[in-house]
Amino acid sequence: MGHQPLINACEYHRLIYLNAMGVVTLNACPVCKSDALRSFLHIKDYSISQEDFELIECASCGLRMTQNHPDLNTIGPYYVSEDYISHTNTSKGLVNQLYHRVRAYMLGQKQKLVEGCHTSGNLLDIGTGTGYFLSHMKQSDWEVTGLEPDAGARKVAQEQFGLDINDIGKLYHLGDKSFDVITMWHVLEHVHSLNKDMAQISRLIRDEGWLIIAVPNPTSSDAVHYGKYWAGYDVPRHLWHFSPLSMKLLLEKHGFELKSTKGMPFDAFYVSLLSEKYKSSKLGIVTGGLAGLMTNMKAIGNTHQSSSLIYLAKKSL
Repeated sequence: MGHQPLINACEYHRLIYLNAMGVVTLNACPVCKSDALRSFLHIKDYSISQEDFELIECASCGLRMTQNHPDLNTIGPYYVSEDYISHTNTSKGLVNQLYHRVRAYMLGQKQKLVEGCHTSGNLLDIGTGTGYFLSHMKQSDWEVTGLEPDAGARKVAQEQFGLDINDIGKLYHLGDKSFDVITMWHVLEHVHSLNKDMAQISRLIRDEGWLIIAVPNPTSSDAVHYGKYWAGYDVPRHLWHFSPLSMKLLLEKHGFELKSTKGMPFDAFYVSLLSEKYKSSKLGIVTGGLAGLMTNMKAIGNTHQSSSLIYLAKKSL
């Protein structure tokens, strides 16, 4: 089945953004194009800058957005921290230690997800970080390509795993229909040129290939529970906060059919513990653990209650 051609990327970019002094102001939803945007919540960047940011919400599809966020040229300092563990290998602190232990287990789970879609072939991982997942898949006989914007993370991947990871700009220099599977593990929420990058990803995937996207879920029970303290918002690094509906619409817009949605149970504990830290809770381990448990219990009957969601989508013909 064919799909409607997208609006010219440059024209669409002008339609929804007003750029000034390195700040991006949104005046329409990049997913459904609605201009019915409303203020939703004000949140602090607890992990690095301590600055306040506003979340706005699309009244049509439920996408939440970080308003007046730094543009691509000014966002860099908001990632400079040892605590930003997706770009470093620090194990300082309980939360970081738990993150690294869970990551080791999740490598096998991610492989099962990928191979449940396609048993072998060419894999592109966007936002490879320090290379753990890509190295695991390479050892499992996949042909792998990795893209990562952070030079420090690419260096770690080279030194620790012997992986030659490309800068993210390589995305636009890869051949069309080159990959059977493309993965983005907690990456799409960081992408500045959302529709432009999604259009390119669509071109890179072979017919009936698969796109696997994991993102935080702002409709989850722990997001509701913690409100402005919910660590899944992670402003201003997270630009987009996808509701299940907005993700489905985004995928369809770029020629994908959403096949299934799965929860990430460990994320509920990690995010809840970090949220308790932001609240300066004295009993953070206990209350965070209970909050994570409650989130996962609610998700048993409704996947959309999960703290993070994995979307498995197939390229439409």
